[in-house]
Amino acid sequence: MRILTLDTVPAQTWPYLSAAPRGGAEIRHFPLLRGTVDALPEDLEALLVLSDLQGVATHALHDGAVALLGEVLADTFASLGELGELPLPAHTGVVLAGDLYSDASANVRGASGDVRSVWKAFAAHYRWVVGVAGNHDTFGSAREQERFKQQPGVYLLDGEAVDVDGLRVGGVGGIIGRPDKLGRREEEEHLGLMREVLRDEPEVLVLHAGPDVPGTDVRGSAVIREVLEQREGLLVVCGHAHWEEPLAVLHGGTQVLNVDSRAVLLQRGG
Repeated sequence: MRILTLDTVPAQTWPYLSAAPRGGAEIRHFPLLRGTVDALPEDLEALLVLSDLQGVATHALHDGAVALLGEVLADTFASLGELGELPLPAHTGVVLAGDLYSDASANVRGASGDVRSVWKAFAAHYRWVVGVAGNHDTFGSAREQERFKQQPGVYLLDGEAVDVDGLRVGGVGGIIGRPDKLGRREEEEHLGLMREVLRDEPEVLVLHAGPDVPGTDVRGSAVIREVLEQREGLLVVCGHAHWEEPLAVLHGGTQVLNVDSRAVLLQRGG
């Protein structure tokens, strides 16, 4: 799958509260970008790709109560689909690249917690939800996580690939780091999982942390890039570190779509 076009100006934005770098909360605006791809499975009209939804917003469908940003976006996007402003949720797959939690006040930068409610909110409306955990995401106890992964239409990946509607999607969650900290692995283990997934020849690879891009100032991992450059014609989705320009191309032709703090709607190109 190749991205053909990607808008630079958001189609729409929504206000939300997120932790400010110097403490407290600040108002930000979450953007939705539109793009096109060269091919999608016949039963899919679009992919909705997003990550790093670390904030809260008022939920118009619940009398203005505050909820996790991802829960609000799931219902908002689905409502726009039913109104005809976006593709129908029943014909849209969702890709989540991790870090979907915020504390209720949005005052704590890098807060960690249970994100099953966000996944369930998307799964309640959309054809399916596939993705990975970020380094701040939890899914309950080990037994609860296994039960969660068995739900229809939910594909939480970590070192494997699945076929959804004929689209082969692989995923590796977390980041490289000290394994005694949440959502981190030793470098060799993380890269080994990536290589294992790539042997299954996915069309789309979902990572939480992405590669660096030589010749630019974007933040990312050189060792992850070196693994990705061994594959051609791959679309990588990632988040974790924000890129001003969301799309990059690695040596060998692999495209990298960074959706940190943004959503991208990908539809079949004309």
